[in-house]
Amino acid sequence: MTTTTADLAALERRVQALTDRADITGLIDGYLISLDTVPRDGGRFDDAWARRYFTPDVRITSPVGRHEGIDGLAESEQATLGKFERTQHVGANYMIDLDGDRAAVRWNAVMTHVHLASTQQARGEEPGGHFDVGGTFTGEAVRTSDGWRLRRLDIRAVWTTGRGPLVLTPEAEATLRDLAGGA
Repeated sequence: MTTTTADLAALERRVQALTDRADITGLIDGYLISLDTVPRDGGRFDDAWARRYFTPDVRITSPVGRHEGIDGLAESEQATLGKFERTQHVGANYMIDLDGDRAAVRWNAVMTHVHLASTQQARGEEPGGHFDVGGTFTGEAVRTSDGWRLRRLDIRAVWTTGRGPLVLTPEAEATLRDLAGGA
């Protein structure tokens, strides 16, 4: 059996696609894990964190609000996750539709947020209570000179259990109200 130039080119394209999918999956997993490990290790989200996962022109829509551009993204993430003692974000079912240096991405996530002791105390509840969210992430990843980065993310809550943090953004209040059937 002889290998032709066309066979080698096809194999090269397939290897590149598999490599791109692995890199994008690693980007997504790294982002989700960073949401749990940066604050847990006593660190803070910073500009280096934001540049590791996002493009400068990133657009994020989530149940707590919108953010455009990389400037201020770390502070926004710190404010959101700082409302919890610890979190765990688990992603699955990655769908990656490659188109050259761009890729449409989608995945499911289950996100557990353990309340701060002060939140539980203010509610007259025992420590350890948590707020769980099941949702979807859709967006776009792009190849940059530093590797794949997320350019757009749309995070949607599909379900929740438990009570949210004490202070909610208007967007978060609306999301919880909608998920509860408008009650």
